Amino acid sequence: MITKKKSLLAAALLTALLPASAQTKVTAGVMRGKDYGVTYLLPKTEIEIALQVTRHVYTPGRFCQYAGRYLQLNNVSGEAETHWTLDNIQLEAVGVPDRDKVYFVELKDKTSAPLMELTEDGIVRSINMPFSGLKPQTPDTSTGIRQESPMDPRQFLTEEILMANSTAKMAELVAKEIYNIRESRNALLRGESDVLPQDGAQLKLMLDNLELQDHVLTSMFKGQTKQETKTMRIRLTPEEMKGEVAFRFSQKLGLVDKDDLAGEPYYISIANLNTPALPAANEDEKKKKELEGVAYNVPGRARVILSQGNRALLDTELPVTQFGTLEYLAPVLFNKNSTVKVQFDPNTGGLIKIEREEK
Repeated sequence: MITKKKSLLAAALLTALLPASAQTKVTAGVMRGKDYGVTYLLPKTEIEIALQVTRHVYTPGRFCQYAGRYLQLNNVSGEAETHWTLDNIQLEAVGVPDRDKVYFVELKDKTSAPLMELTEDGIVRSINMPFSGLKPQTPDTSTGIRQESPMDPRQFLTEEILMANSTAKMAELVAKEIYNIRESRNALLRGESDVLPQDGAQLKLMLDNLELQDHVLTSMFKGQTKQETKTMRIRLTPEEMKGEVAFRFSQKLGLVDKDDLAGEPYYISIANLNTPALPAANEDEKKKKELEGVAYNVPGRARVILSQGNRALLDTELPVTQFGTLEYLAPVLFNKNSTVKVQFDPNTGGLIKIEREEK
């Protein structure tokens, strides 16, 4: 594959070349040697399953065994625990370079040929259109971390609490401090506080500070849970299938291998919707198109169902290149009397639009 810079330079040279009767030669495969031109690829489809998963890590509080006695908090665990949740699932058809569909536009004297824009992967994006400067989007795999109590509770402890001679006594004093904080907050809300705020902004600031202290100190009894959320992506090559395991997910381990029975299976079914094909050309016409035309995909359609047990989670239709056909733009379109602008979908290799401008 040649670079984009070379492709644009080669295409610019083409626009100065002469007769419309001479036609561009397009061959399948990569040409080498003395031949000079533009190599491009068509894409094939992969189905991408994007899974948003969250890892929850629970750390028991220092006074967890006293949560019921002093704060009436029942069922507070004293054991550290980690579990995973599957929050969201999305299906998408994505295009990847098809190494079996490589074409070469040969640049020769006395030919007319288009200005071609390619993606960074060498997939044809447009013909005779301004350079878009578009770059393929990088999947967002960033990890967001949310922690319930990021602050150190000790900064809110009084001298009396810190000097307590036992854990039980310290827990009792911390619980009393929590109740004092809640009484102060209620007094502010009722307007009965000894120190009243001057305006609404100051009231909000005072309430937020009391809420923070309450939350942090209570975490010494309830414990803390750190949450880490990220998106994981699975790629499948589409073919007709029914009830195949797409992935497995475990509440204890998260996403696991498809063969790992520790995870619960999620199934995928793919059905070819048999998009009507174009009328077949005879062998001579087909061979002429292959030699002289610009190849593009006519993607088919697939129905994709993702299920868990007997419950369908997603049921959608997606374009699938492998279920479609291969066609060619007639070389007569690209002549000196007019400029034909063509835009392709780099995800499927299909046509988006064709425009003609008379010179």
